[in-house]
Amino acid sequence: INFFYGAKVVVPLVLTSAALVTGIYEVGPFFVFGVTAGLGFMAPDFWLGNRMAARQLAIRLGLPNVIDLMVICIEAGLGLDQAVTRVCEEVKISQPEVADELSLIAIEQRAGHTRADAWRNLAERSGVDAVRALASIVIQADQFGTSVARTLRVHSDTLRSKRTQAAEEEAAKTTVKLVFP
Repeated sequence: INFFYGAKVVVPLVLTSAALVTGIYEVGPFFVFGVTAGLGFMAPDFWLGNRMAARQLAIRLGLPNVIDLMVICIEAGLGLDQAVTRVCEEVKISQPEVADELSLIAIEQRAGHTRADAWRNLAERSGVDAVRALASIVIQADQFGTSVARTLRVHSDTLRSKRTQAAEEEAAKTTVKLVFP
């Protein structure tokens, strides 16, 4: 957080000093310095928003595979908490974003939070609808005593079908987009 707010101060100063050194300010000093200060102040926000969107996309794309691995672990006899820990270890290289989020669940539970609270925190932290649905599914399966493996398998299949439908929808839109060029 300190780095972000520091960047919101430093980047406008750097851009303004670059405008001063290059001599571009002679075009219109108030306009150039105002634009450099404004862009410099907004640049960290754009960068952070871009990083958030990229992380959410990586989580959204990797979630079905991670859920399938959790189903395999649960069906092999591990509990949900042990399955989450095992999946974190296995997907650390292929899906680091999802592994980070799942490891935070394990850490929160070791710190004393309930399973439901840890999954709710995951849903709030990630900002991804599929993760919110996963958290609610896990919480409900835990509360009602239903099969976690079966519900996770259904959720994984649902996520894959949604991803396929979104790709087909984008493919259908390409013909309309190609008409004008």
